[in-house]
Amino acid sequence: MGRKFEVRKVAMAKTAGQKTKVYSKYGKEIYVVAKNGGTDPQANLSLRRLIEKAKKDQVPAHVIDKAIEKAEGGAGEDFTVARYEGFGPGNCMVIVDCLTDNNNRTITEVRNCFTKTNSKIGVAGTVSHMFDHQAVLAFKGEDEDAVLELLMEADADVTDIELEGGVITVFAPHTEYYKVKTALSDAQPDIEFDVDEITFIPQTHTEVSGDDVEVFDKFIDMLNDCDDVQDVYHNAEVQRD
Repeated sequence: MGRKFEVRKVAMAKTAGQKTKVYSKYGKEIYVVAKNGGTDPQANLSLRRLIEKAKKDQVPAHVIDKAIEKAEGGAGEDFTVARYEGFGPGNCMVIVDCLTDNNNRTITEVRNCFTKTNSKIGVAGTVSHMFDHQAVLAFKGEDEDAVLELLMEADADVTDIELEGGVITVFAPHTEYYKVKTALSDAQPDIEFDVDEITFIPQTHTEVSGDDVEVFDKFIDMLNDCDDVQDVYHNAEVQRD
C-alpha cells in the first residue's frame, strides 16, 4: 500500500447516545448474514467474523442472540444490500453501504445527505473503482518477512505487508480473509489483532480543508443518523486547525 494503513471507514461513536444505533446496526447485519448463510457460526464463516467483530465493539450478547434467534425463526424483514457512491464535501470520494427493507426510503435519505451538503451522488461505479476491497489484519510483530513466508506456505494471496512501530499489517484480497486469518492464528494461537476487518481502501486521497471541514463533519453525521446506513468509506484527508 506504500504507506501506513489508516482506517478510512467512519466508525460509529460509542457514546451512550449512539449505542442504540450501533446495536441496531450489528443486530440487522447479523440477522441478514444468519438468515442467508445459516445460524451456525462454525459453518457460516461470515457470521462468525461478524459476531467476533460485534463482541470486540462491546455489543451485548443478548443483542447478538436475539438477531440469530430471529433468523432461526425464518420470519421478519427482508433486507437487501444497497450501495451508493459519489463525491462529498471538498470533492472527496465516498461509498455508503446500507441494509434496507425499503429502497425508496433509503435512497431518499442518503440523497438528502448529499444534496444538503452540496455533494454529488452518482451511479454505481462512480468512485468504487478507485478503492481496493481488502482484508486488513494488523498485529504486534517485528518480522514481516517471516509472516510473508508463512502466508505463502499457506497458499494465501497477499497484496502487501507493512511493518511500522512494532505493528505488522497484512493486506489481502477480501476473498482471502479467512485463509490469511486462519494461517496467522494457527501459527500464533495467542495472537491479538489490532485491526481485523474487510474494508475499502482508497487508492488516492483528497485533502479536505477550510470551510469544507465543517461541511464534511455535517455530511458524515447526517449519514450516520440514517437508520439504514451500515458503513461509510471515504478518501478524505481532513485538515483540522
